[in-house]
Amino acid sequence: MVTRHGLSNRALALWLLGVTAVVLYLGEVTDNLVRTVGLLAFLPALAAAICTVRQTAFTAVWTLAVVAGALFAHSPRELDDTVLTLVLTAAIGGLAVAGCRARIGREEELLRLRSTASAMQQRILRPLPQRTDRLLAEGVYEPVQEDKLVGGDIYDVADSAYGTRVLIGDVQGKGLAAIGVAFAVIGAFREAAHREPTLGGVVAALEAAVVRHNAYAAEEGESERFATALVLGFDGGDTAELVSCGHEAPYLLRPEHRPVAVPPAEAGLPLGLGGLGPPGPPAVGRFAFPADATLVLCTDGLTEARAADGTFFPLADRLAAARGLQPGRLAEHLLRQAQEYTAGHQHDDIAILTLRRP
Repeated sequence: MVTRHGLSNRALALWLLGVTAVVLYLGEVTDNLVRTVGLLAFLPALAAAICTVRQTAFTAVWTLAVVAGALFAHSPRELDDTVLTLVLTAAIGGLAVAGCRARIGREEELLRLRSTASAMQQRILRPLPQRTDRLLAEGVYEPVQEDKLVGGDIYDVADSAYGTRVLIGDVQGKGLAAIGVAFAVIGAFREAAHREPTLGGVVAALEAAVVRHNAYAAEEGESERFATALVLGFDGGDTAELVSCGHEAPYLLRPEHRPVAVPPAEAGLPLGLGGLGPPGPPAVGRFAFPADATLVLCTDGLTEARAADGTFFPLADRLAAARGLQPGRLAEHLLRQAQEYTAGHQHDDIAILTLRRP
């Protein structure tokens, strides 16, 4: 049995008894127990890598006792060598205990940091569904990490004087390093969505936010990062606006129609890399968004989910088969299907939003 920091006490005891018995048996068979028993001195170092401090200390004491008993029983006259061996065994045990304490301290500090990031992320990612006068946004968000503390996907909905603006994005990388970029993008979106009269202006503000964040990161010696994003605008009519920054295309679903991918006006670069493209504001595309339509947005955790044979999740086909579902259930249905498709081996965060006119 494995506990949070390693082996259970029962498993540790069985392990120590087994290894000790093997070493003592080899010493008797080779008639060289005095040298063979010295191998036990490395047991505390092994325990330090997987056990608690108390278990490591117990292993060190056990090792010292077994080595001392074997040496005094078989070579009582070689006192100098016996004392030296015991001192080295005790020193290795002491270093192992100190190393184990340092390891667990680092693990707990990392857990505290990630828990803090999780709390911050939960505060900044508003719970779904989100409703405005022009739009109803529903969906799911599933981080990939086993402890589900920190993910890299982002989304937000802002109801502004210029219409409802929607953001979905995916920050390069995972964990704490990507959280700063995610916060920068969402913070800039919430400000720019109410300030900028055009969708292109909103995207330009997001680009500037990521560039500034990367400049600060470079000063601290950290790696620069980028983020893919879709930014959409809805004014309540039968059309909507779309700017893609290297992100997955959304799908438009209508009754009795096959799902249709909505292409952007042009393939934009991810946020943070805009300087590599042509100057000027991003191209804003428009597409039809009828009253009976549902728009599905997702991150590449869904489109790049793979089965055991390496084939990608067939999103268009699964959307076509799910046309009869209520929009509120569609996102959870797609998530379950992706998890079944990958047999539970999720390799990336998954965010899915469904948008429809109320």
